[in-house]
Amino acid sequence: MTQAGNRPNILYVFADQWRRQAVGFRKEDTVLTPNMDRFAAESLAFDNALSCTPLCSPHRAALLTGRYPLTTGVYTNCKLGTDVMLREDEIGIGDVLKQAGYDTGYIGKWHLDLPEQNVTPEPESGAREWDAYTPPGPKRHGFDFWYSYGAYDHHLEPHYWRDSPDRIDVKQWSPEHETDVAVSFVESRAERGTQDKPFALFLSWNPPHSPFELVPDKYRKLYEGGTLPLRPNVRPETLKAHTGEKVEGGVDNLQQYMRDYYAAVTGIDEQFGRLLDTLRKQGLEENTIVVLTADHGELMGAHGLMAKHSWHEESIGIPFLIRWPGRIAAGTCDALLNSVDHMPTLLALAGCEIPQAAEGTDLSPAMLGGRALVVATAFLSAFPGRLPAIREFEAAGLDNKRYGWRGVRTKRYTYVVHLGYAPNDPVERLLYDLKEDPYQLAPVHINDPKSHVVADWLDGELRCWLARTSDPFAIDG
Repeated sequence: MTQAGNRPNILYVFADQWRRQAVGFRKEDTVLTPNMDRFAAESLAFDNALSCTPLCSPHRAALLTGRYPLTTGVYTNCKLGTDVMLREDEIGIGDVLKQAGYDTGYIGKWHLDLPEQNVTPEPESGAREWDAYTPPGPKRHGFDFWYSYGAYDHHLEPHYWRDSPDRIDVKQWSPEHETDVAVSFVESRAERGTQDKPFALFLSWNPPHSPFELVPDKYRKLYEGGTLPLRPNVRPETLKAHTGEKVEGGVDNLQQYMRDYYAAVTGIDEQFGRLLDTLRKQGLEENTIVVLTADHGELMGAHGLMAKHSWHEESIGIPFLIRWPGRIAAGTCDALLNSVDHMPTLLALAGCEIPQAAEGTDLSPAMLGGRALVVATAFLSAFPGRLPAIREFEAAGLDNKRYGWRGVRTKRYTYVVHLGYAPNDPVERLLYDLKEDPYQLAPVHINDPKSHVVADWLDGELRCWLARTSDPFAIDG
């Protein structure tokens, strides 16, 4: 076991609702990301990084614990009206790193605690709706330095809590402010007496999450004028939110959404550059593992949908770049990397023991140039989690967690069984060939999986995943 003083630092940066396609070096979305592009040239970039449940809280719980949403109980967002939250007895990556001697910190959006208004209408912290102040203790899962909030989307006027219910209100774009705090965390290690410890800092930016327009004008101006190209699978004339409501304005509104979304990505690119500069100036580049990723994607009109929660690549696909100079060679990797794999992989890279309860795969051998355990399929899931849907299933005497959709993703195929978000929705079985149909425009509708050799294989894989994760999904309808 590596001694604490010899372990690498970890800087884990992730943005909310940032899709894999929205970074310049991939040459898909026409977005300006010069700092990320330079970082990509120095990093290992994963082409098949996935969000196991493309929704904020489920992915966050999975990446921190290495366990699937049904296992942790965080199968939908932590929100008003439900008792969903990350339990204190779960072992998170912060818990392990702290025990291993790391100086741990968490900055930005947490969204893993029970909203305080589920317990009391007037919380002392002032938290409202989905928001929550998480006090010091086991609910912070090992993160000692804390500058965070639950869920709050006012990006230009954010707020935070530290170690008391006294709310810190800020008038600054949240990624910029959070980066200020992160830079201070790194630069003040001597003042805090932690300079002899490795640090592990997790930084969670909310943008480019909606509302898209809440982004500084200096970034918005970069995208003024002209028409942004649409992906071939975009259907602006039938645009719907993930809730099913029609989005008015068609292509004109979509163009503005895209401009603002890209502006936010360019904004976080600038903040990421500041973080890299800080590591360089502090002489920490060589022994710091830097991860840049996201919790899920954004459909942005693909297949006529906005937001996330679907099985399409724009929703489940996330960036994942990792740099460790001299240890992880720059390049690309086509291995499947799911939400649950982040925790065991990072712990292994840090020389820490992986908890037995973790369900993800340690991909560190692939990163370090060795032979990794080959995972043929990644398990994907989504559940009816909106309150009206939950109540509808309850009224019908049904368990909502048996429905929604489940799928498996290989390097080439996506196979999905969709039971719907309401009782009595029709069953759909869809197979996508991502090599022949990269924009997922022509799914094969499967009536009987045994009649199609690939669908038969992937249906069997899906059933194995359901059994392995004790998922009650009613796969046969």
